Amino acid sequence: MRRNPLIYEINTWLWLHELSRTYGRHVTLATVPEHEWEVFARLGVDAVWLMGVWRRSEAGRAIVMADEKLLSEFRRVLPDFTPGDVAGSPYCVRSYVVDDRLGGNDGLAVAREALDHLGLALILDFVPNHAAPDHPWTLEHPGYFIRGAAADMQRDPASFYASGKTVFARARDPYYPAWPDVLQLNAFSKEYRRQVIATVTDIAAQCDGIRCDMAMLMLNDVFERTWGERAGVKPRDDFWTTVIPAVKKAHPGFFFIAEVYWDMEWTLQQQGFDYCYDKRLYDRVLRDNARDIRMHLTADLTFQNKLIRFLENHDEPRAAALLTPVRERAAAVVTLTLPGARLLHHGQTEGATIHLPVFLQRGPVEAPDKQLRTFYRHLITAVHHDIFHDGQWLLCRSTEADTGENNGNILAWLWSAWPEHRLVIINFSSVTTRSHITIPLEDLRGLQWHLTDILSDPEFKAAGDDMLERGLAFSLEPWECHIYRMKPL
Repeated sequence: MRRNPLIYEINTWLWLHELSRTYGRHVTLATVPEHEWEVFARLGVDAVWLMGVWRRSEAGRAIVMADEKLLSEFRRVLPDFTPGDVAGSPYCVRSYVVDDRLGGNDGLAVAREALDHLGLALILDFVPNHAAPDHPWTLEHPGYFIRGAAADMQRDPASFYASGKTVFARARDPYYPAWPDVLQLNAFSKEYRRQVIATVTDIAAQCDGIRCDMAMLMLNDVFERTWGERAGVKPRDDFWTTVIPAVKKAHPGFFFIAEVYWDMEWTLQQQGFDYCYDKRLYDRVLRDNARDIRMHLTADLTFQNKLIRFLENHDEPRAAALLTPVRERAAAVVTLTLPGARLLHHGQTEGATIHLPVFLQRGPVEAPDKQLRTFYRHLITAVHHDIFHDGQWLLCRSTEADTGENNGNILAWLWSAWPEHRLVIINFSSVTTRSHITIPLEDLRGLQWHLTDILSDPEFKAAGDDMLERGLAFSLEPWECHIYRMKPL
């Protein structure tokens, strides 16, 4: 997979249901029409993340079906909801075998071969922190889990789960109550760590990379803070520094993506993760101003290159439901033109507004936003160019046209691969802004340059010396964005 890849997350159950409806037959991973895989290649995607392929728990599903709050949410997003629409949670895993209803492991192998033929990588999930109440490990290896006693069950049944005579702790993170449908695995257990290495090594034979759910919960310090004496003695080595090298020894090209929060991205990068969620950028794109985003982008490139930028994923609300169309366009340009991996979510490019709970295998039919879809296709085509993957990234300076002071509304950066460059400029604000953009690249000096906007076609000429010294003058409407192709005359 190339540098700064574009990853497309598919809700696998939902996608196969949509294809089955389109083709009038039951479609599995083994029978997806070749054309449907080619859609991703033509779009410019580098990897496909098939979210939620593993066997889901019937015990976990029963817990979900008894939760009236969740059922109410299901009825809200699906007015014709029936119990058959609930597949269970993709993160309440009963076993790391592909669900038979999706085509089983053989179907996954067919899908991987189709993707590989198109030059696309395949990403799957791994859930290190917890497992389903009916996972075979609860019977065969109860020592893999954090356990309690009968007194714990009587005192706090919301935090513990009894299976026969064994009491297990329900999984949680240190800041929230326990999750009702999953049991807590013990990150300090040597036996469990060996099992994880074996399990992930087996998964690595079936795909090119994994997204590790809530990866920071397995860090020694976090796990000790969450579980204390129940976890036993803290190991000398951290969980991921034990697991990742062992898996990569067997599969050197395999890559790891961390779902991570609480500013622990750098820690997990140092422990071997190839990419980590950039939740801080996501929050700032939705809630903060350009100045705060720019400060975030001053971090060292060794850090930024291993972040995964996103505007949506299966856990977050739909961008089209949160942002106006012009603001979503600006936010999309930010997240898809920065260094690091870039993530698109199933339905995002169509302007989907309904966030589907991951338990459901069917979603509502929404009419696509044709204008937004066209914009995304232009944008994705632009960033598919090699310069956005192999070029040098530089943050540009923006100053107010009248005062010469740093401009808090404008974001600008350059991708450089001589003799071509791409200049990205975004007015990330709700007011019209006049600004000078200075490009810190000495190679521009002494030459005349032709700039063409890839997104909307306007073009102009500029002197390299002006770009370096005085800067390019722009007056930008609220949320206006441009990607300029720069070539020397």
